[in-house]
Amino acid sequence: MHGGRQDEETGGAGGDLPRTVQRGLYFEELSTETVYDHRPGRTVTEADNTFFSTLTMNPQSLHLDAHFSAATEFGRPLVNSLFTLSTLVGLSVAQITQGTTVANLGFGAVEFPSPVFHGDTLYAETRVLDKRLSRSRPGNGVVRFEHRAHNQDGELVARAERTALILLRPQADA
Repeated sequence: MHGGRQDEETGGAGGDLPRTVQRGLYFEELSTETVYDHRPGRTVTEADNTFFSTLTMNPQSLHLDAHFSAATEFGRPLVNSLFTLSTLVGLSVAQITQGTTVANLGFGAVEFPSPVFHGDTLYAETRVLDKRLSRSRPGNGVVRFEHRAHNQDGELVARAERTALILLRPQADA
């Protein structure tokens, strides 16, 4: 598949019809006056939590030991907070940054105000806090996002700011 045109190599359906490849938003399309709601949500399973925790070498009993967790104030295992953060940012990708991010520059103000448990469904939203043209990289802009995750009950479970280098719209598309 070259240039987003599947039919060039595969003779795919549609013949000469224009094709669209889903992408995120270019720098110019991102607005500080919009809240971007990301759907669908993502239901977290015990397998997700166990796999992520072991993959990342985090043997914390709060994540992996149901008997231990039952004796804590939570009464059950907690989902690994870095899984929550990764899922929060991941939920935003298709709508906001798919194919338009050059690089993540950093994360800040990461908070987990409420726990996430197996079976919770995470819903994410993103705001653009500010943006500016890159001084050192023509064709790119620097955008600071605020990502927020709520569970199925509307409870805020995660918040993070992320700064990213984002592509400007190509001149041919302008």
